[in-house]
Amino acid sequence: MDFIMQGLSYFHKGGFVMYILLLCSIFVLSIGIERLLYFSKADSGRNFADRFYRLMVNNKVDEAKELATKSKGDLALLLTSAMNKTFSDKHALSAFFEIQSGISLAKFRARLYYLSVVVTMAPLLGLLGTISGMISAFSVFNLQSGQATAITGGVGEALIATAMGLCVAIIALIIHAYFTQRVDSILTDMEQSFSLVQSHYDRGEKNASA
Repeated sequence: MDFIMQGLSYFHKGGFVMYILLLCSIFVLSIGIERLLYFSKADSGRNFADRFYRLMVNNKVDEAKELATKSKGDLALLLTSAMNKTFSDKHALSAFFEIQSGISLAKFRARLYYLSVVVTMAPLLGLLGTISGMISAFSVFNLQSGQATAITGGVGEALIATAMGLCVAIIALIIHAYFTQRVDSILTDMEQSFSLVQSHYDRGEKNASA
């Protein structure tokens, strides 16, 4: 209880910027939770990509198609659609993958930009709060005895905003880095899986023309 009361006391001492930083922290956590729920639904996962790869390189195309059909996520859905469609040539298949993967990746990257904005903005807001607090602290300064302690205390309280800004920025940076890394992994899985399907399609075209 004392810890909570002390935290609230520090929060009020940080000034008006603390309320903005609080909104930023809520915004960051909301994006993190929303992205986590979306990725859990739309990401087929590395395990699926590995199993699909092993089946395709072993020429078990029907099993790979069945795996994609029964799996969740955008990658599995794209592979199922591509393997069930009839394309006029390999360029049509390539265009299908390019367009559909671009739409899918745009959805995965949605709102991650706002996290990078908060990473940059939060320390600046904290610095603004600190400067504002230091101006207030020095504005009451006079040379009477005992005022030095009040000044140093005011400066210490002003630094609370900077600390809060850095904490918000660090949390936003961690969440942003986590989801950016997951998008990179999804992109790698897509490129690998699409190249396997395209290779299979190319072999089928050659056999048909032979």
